[in-house]
Amino acid sequence: MDHNYRTGNGHQGGGRSRMRPGGMVSAYVHPDPEPVVHKDENAAPRIFAFVDDLFFLAKIQEVSRKINVKVEFVKTDQDILERMKNNGNEKPSLIIFDLNNNNAKPLVTIPKLKKELKKGTAIIGFLSHVQGDLKLKAQEAGCDMVLPRSAFSQNLPSLLRRHGSTDEPE
Repeated sequence: MDHNYRTGNGHQGGGRSRMRPGGMVSAYVHPDPEPVVHKDENAAPRIFAFVDDLFFLAKIQEVSRKINVKVEFVKTDQDILERMKNNGNEKPSLIIFDLNNNNAKPLVTIPKLKKELKKGTAIIGFLSHVQGDLKLKAQEAGCDMVLPRSAFSQNLPSLLRRHGSTDEPE
């Protein structure tokens, strides 16, 4: 049996992976995002999340810590309204929903929050890419953006940076 494809001599073994000379597989390493600088370090969180999936909870916490953005995890819409009252009625900039979080009842909670918060607060939901019906229902309920889990993960740093900054966009 001929195993010349293992020597890295230019033959790619069916095109499955691209080997660099010397046997190194090329891979792109994402740089750490730049942290957001806040005028007031004790400012209230501007981003709230209805997430109980431990994988995404940890991912959101890690990214928010790296870019210096506060994200508060909540269980009910009353938690957000209570935080607003305690913070001088400052509206959140972003509310994140795991649309599979049945405890949060997203299709019931989203319209309530939209009615209460009106404009100025974006609501983003994420779900499995095969849940087309749930995506449509979430958009009808008032979600400004519904993303597949993979796209949400990929765009999380830019979403948190955009909505977590206290500076007004130029």
